[in-house]
Amino acid sequence: MNSKTKIFVWGAIIAASLSACQQFSETQTKPNVIIVMTDDQGYGDLACLGNEYIKTPNIDQLYNQSTHLTNFHVAPTCAPTRAGLLTGRGANKTGVWHTVMGRSILFPDEVTLSQVFKENGYKTAMFGKWHLGDNSPYLPQDRGFDLALYHGGGGVGQTPDYWGNDYYDDTYFRNGVAEKQSGHSTDVWFDEAISFIKENKDQPFFCYLSTNAPHSPLNVDSKYSEPYKKMGLNNTVSRFYGLITQLDERIGDLRDELDQLNITKNTIFIFMTDNGTAFGASFDKDGNLKSGYNAGMRGTKCSAYEGGHRVPFFIHWPNGNMTESVDMNELTANTDIMPSLIKMCGLTLNQKIDFDGTDIFNASKQQLKDRVLITDSQRIAIPEKYRESSTMWGNWRLIGQHELYDLSTDPGQLNNIADKHPKVMAKLTKAYDEWWADLESQFEKISYITLSLAKPVVLTAHDWFTAEEAGLPWNQNLIRKGIVKTGHWKINVTQAGEYEIALRRWPKETHLKLNDQAPVDHWEFADRPAESVQYQMIKASLQLNEKKWVNDIQPDSQSANFKVYLEVGNYELSANFETSKGQQIGAYYVYAQKSTSTKSF
Repeated sequence: MNSKTKIFVWGAIIAASLSACQQFSETQTKPNVIIVMTDDQGYGDLACLGNEYIKTPNIDQLYNQSTHLTNFHVAPTCAPTRAGLLTGRGANKTGVWHTVMGRSILFPDEVTLSQVFKENGYKTAMFGKWHLGDNSPYLPQDRGFDLALYHGGGGVGQTPDYWGNDYYDDTYFRNGVAEKQSGHSTDVWFDEAISFIKENKDQPFFCYLSTNAPHSPLNVDSKYSEPYKKMGLNNTVSRFYGLITQLDERIGDLRDELDQLNITKNTIFIFMTDNGTAFGASFDKDGNLKSGYNAGMRGTKCSAYEGGHRVPFFIHWPNGNMTESVDMNELTANTDIMPSLIKMCGLTLNQKIDFDGTDIFNASKQQLKDRVLITDSQRIAIPEKYRESSTMWGNWRLIGQHELYDLSTDPGQLNNIADKHPKVMAKLTKAYDEWWADLESQFEKISYITLSLAKPVVLTAHDWFTAEEAGLPWNQNLIRKGIVKTGHWKINVTQAGEYEIALRRWPKETHLKLNDQAPVDHWEFADRPAESVQYQMIKASLQLNEKKWVNDIQPDSQSANFKVYLEVGNYELSANFETSKGQQIGAYYVYAQKSTSTKSF
């Protein structure tokens, strides 16, 4: 930690925040809000937080001009963190406790931060990674964003993403419409954000800039990765750090643009990440650091240990007197950001929200000192009690049900002292049990995908409901490999009638036939696509609840097509192919739409 960092002065920040809120209510000039959240970048993947290899001069500068939440926690994986950030509620309550299997889709009755900003007269936009549903009514433009440009799924190249995206010259979705872009994905998101800010500089705006980098595939220009290779770092870490350095460069450009537009003072600028590092550190089975840098913490992405979910959070706001390097060391979380911003921006809530987070800048120090926070990494169909959980109170960490650590003496969480502190164990176990009891009713709820009357709904294997994740074809490489697995989707029909349902192995934009192999074009990047496996599909079956239809597959067809009459209601939709060798393979892509006289597949 920077030796010049100031200790958090609680009263001063509270007074400044309250004064700023009063000023905005009097002048009707509400602050702009920008949240930059990177993907898979951990606490230790910044120079300002002690990493001696990585070069992040612009984020370091932001650090020196910001209040830092030094004990800030998210979920150990990406979609749950996003759900908690945008609702102010624990991810498991919102239906988002996984990144696939239909459990990364935000419940439709959740109120999002973007909706609240929009209801309060803000222009709203998001750029980059959404990962809270790839069909209506779950898309960002359905959840309060006026403008959204995003990739599909949880990362570029995943199954819901436009086929063949690789970070360069990709096709993304602008408010749901596929649109070809030029350049690296990081540049696309920042260029779009800057354009949005320029257009809306004279009115309050909320810009959610949620990058896919430095998530894999680690495709980055060599000018960013080569300096790290010259330091002796391996190829993977060099590319990972290279993507972060590119992000840092663009954050500098964005902040310069705010200065040029003369709106820096009235802009709340937040930098954070979504979970622990993916590639910046590695550990042995006993939790000892093998390589890399992780700021002394054990664990990486997906881990219940500290390194899996404690992440950087810097907030800069000149009009709120947040311009100097100040540490706030109390326990805070992603669920705190929505209620805090509502207060800071003087927003009005049109509905009651049962927040799990709190307005941290106007809470008392004692309130935060006494709080217990819980995060976990479920990554299964139905959550299990104590699975990959961290129950936090001050410096205490209860991992699962049986491991207790005191970070003040054991920051690396290597010495389990559960048997020495029965009172602490009892307190944290009780807190966890109460937290769990509040969740259980949510686990059977479903975010049904609604069949659209306006355009085809594209169902992908990424959102299959299955008994287990193993073998789920959640990315395009696994589609190429022809993973032998089946699953079903949860769909909702709102209007009775005849529906056209097309089963495909390859997405429509490829124009590939069912029994084709996907070509591998010249590939100049590090993460190459897999060679595709070819099958001879002979039959296709469609099942909706108890009803089942079977068709022979026509030679040279791109899809197996069905027309079925559906009543209003909820359905489990299963779609499978049978190969000439008797294998049952799920249709990785299904296109469904209500029949019209002019529409066909």
